[in-house]
Formats: sequence, C-alpha cells, structure tokens
Amino acid sequence: MTPQNILVLTYWSYPDALIQTYTLPYLRIITQVNNNNVITLVTLEKSKDVFADANNNVKQALARDNINWKPFLYKPFGWRGLWMWLTAGLSLIRLIRRKKITVIHCFCTPPGAIGYLLSKITGCKLILDSYEPHAEAMVENGTWRKNGVAFNLLFALEKLQTRRASTVIAATTGMFQYAQQKYGITIPRYFVKPACVDLDLFQASLSRDERLLSELNLVGKVVCVYAGKLGGIYLREEVFDFFKAATEQWGDSFRVLMLTNHERSEIEWDCAKAGLNSQLVVSRFVAHADVPRYMALGHFAITPVKPVATKKYCTPIKDGEYWALGLPVVIPANISDDSDIILQHQAGAILNEFTHTEYKRTLVVIDNILKQPEVETKNRIRNLAITYRNFNIARQIYREVYS
Repeated sequence: MTPQNILVLTYWSYPDALIQTYTLPYLRIITQVNNNNVITLVTLEKSKDVFADANNNVKQALARDNINWKPFLYKPFGWRGLWMWLTAGLSLIRLIRRKKITVIHCFCTPPGAIGYLLSKITGCKLILDSYEPHAEAMVENGTWRKNGVAFNLLFALEKLQTRRASTVIAATTGMFQYAQQKYGITIPRYFVKPACVDLDLFQASLSRDERLLSELNLVGKVVCVYAGKLGGIYLREEVFDFFKAATEQWGDSFRVLMLTNHERSEIEWDCAKAGLNSQLVVSRFVAHADVPRYMALGHFAITPVKPVATKKYCTPIKDGEYWALGLPVVIPANISDDSDIILQHQAGAILNEFTHTEYKRTLVVIDNILKQPEVETKNRIRNLAITYRNFNIARQIYREVYS
C-alpha cells in the first residue's frame, strides 16, 4: 500500500470528548487500514495549560499510533480569530511541504473551510468527514444572523469545500440531497458514517452497580438518563417540563440522572422554573470511561436535540451509547436518521411537539416498554447500535478511502 501523510483538521480541544471518543478512534482506524499512513492532528486549545510539558507523554502515546499532535491556541471568530488562522495557516503550509502531506482530512465544515484554502494553495487532496450543515445550524440556534458576516462567509466556504472535496463522508444519508439543494452540487464520492460507539465499553449486559445506586439514592427508582449539555443546540426548558410530567407518571419513584458539567445552581434554577423538585435530579460530571457505569443505572434516556431543519443531518453520539446499553430513547422527530430508526424499531418514543399532552403520551409509550422483559428489550435495542453505530462501518469506509 502506498503510504500517505495526512493532515487532520478539527475545531476541538484535545481533552474534549469529541477528540477523545469521536476523532481519535477514527484516526487509529485510518492508520490500521494502512500501517504506512502518518497523521498530523490539529486541535484548537482554549487553555495554554494544554501546551504544558506534561503533554509530551500524550505526544509519545499518539506517536505509537503514527499520529503527531499539532495544537494551536484558539481565538473566537472576529479579527483575532482571522489573525489566528492567518498565522496558523502559514505554519500549516510550511508543515505540509516539510512533511510531504498529500491529504487534508477535515472533521466538520468549519475546519473544512480552512482545509479548502490549504488544499487550493498546496494542491493536497481534500476529504470532508462528519459532513453536516454548520452555517445554517448556527442561525437556527440563534448564535449567528442570517445576513451576518460569519454566516455568509462559512456558507460560501461550505459550498466551495463541497465542490473541491474528492471524498465526502457524511453523518446521514440526507446530506447528499442537502448539498444538491443548498449548494447546487452533486457529490461524486459519498459515504455515510454516523457517530460510532465502542461496543465493548458500552454493554447491554452491564449490570446496575448496586453501590452506585445506593450512593445516588436511586434504589427502586425509574431512572431517566441524560448525558450532555442544555441550551444551544439542545432543548432546555422543555427537558425539565418533560421531567415534571414524568413525576405525574411515576410519582416519587421517578428520578433523573444527568451526566453534565452544568453547575448545580443552574440545574436547580431550571427545576424551579418547571416546578420540579430539584432533589429528583441527580447531576454528576464523570470521565468518559465511567459514563457506561453511570448510564447503565438508567431505565430509559432522552436526546433533547432541538428539532430545527439542519438537525436532520446531524449524528447524536449519545444515541449510539444509549442503544449499546439497551436503553429506550425519547427523542424529538426528525433528528438525524435516529428518530426514524427509534420509531421503526419501537426503541423509545418520538416527541412530535412540546406540550404536556405529548409528554404524557410519550411517557406511556416508555412505561409500556419498561413493562416488557428487560433483558429482551436491552438485547433488542442493542442490536440497533450493532447495526447502525458499529465501528466496522467506519473501518470499511476508511479502508476504501485510504487503502
């Protein structure tokens, strides 16, 4: 196999879960399908602490997988951000030429914009991974204005990078039509790779930790698990209204286990607004390696992604983790391909609107699922992760792209 030197561009910080549990597993697969591939990973760090000498150990560990790490200090969009990318871009051009890099592999469209410019300057092949809309998504969640500079710049660069890319690896099947409708481009080489999950780490056979149940006061309770953030691309007020409705379904037997880095004071404020007793919500921030042990305490889970138009093309990582553990999932309609999968396989409940009546309806659906034999339900739902979120999907795609 011909060796390839690959520059991987991301917009994330190295300690971020999106690098640790989403990006690095894929990069290791790329080096496995062709042992001669050498990767240089670019991350954006918000803290100078990441550059400390202690990270030499990280670099050594990555080097064993043929991965080099190139961090830059992040600056938000604006003049400082443009200056950051100007200096970083010049550095990367020198690096591309020095290391004889032939492929620029970008995760999501914001780094894809930089990848496009570097590809035009250096002649490197451009590959877009985790391809989904970002510019329109930022308008939908209220971060950008439709007529603003940031939106127009990224939207134009999304179109340009789509046209230049030799390979596009999207999160959902629908992105092929999105590119045709929004950019006027028919993508010639197109793959679909949803967010894959470590099926060995997330096991449906993982029993509930009795000590942990007791520690968190969850013994004998119906537990809804949520792992993630609130607000932004996620619902917030609606989540706590849903939890409030669940107390009407199960009374004092209902509990929420929220795995999040939100401050406790924030959660208590959200509970008060919904008229929900905050003692019913247990919140913890845990390392990703411990997430399965905590998540396995749940009886069902929720994925509260805002059902805006572009979320039809996203890939919620948490759904694969929930499925792998065998948990039924409550999710709004039209989120990725996942809402349709859950509906088709009776693996949870779909929220078609955010009303008390609809919350009650979905809770009855979940209650009926929970009354079925748990082992059978868990095995049935885990099969969704095996089918739709298996790393073998990524392995097959990367083998075709890189070997």
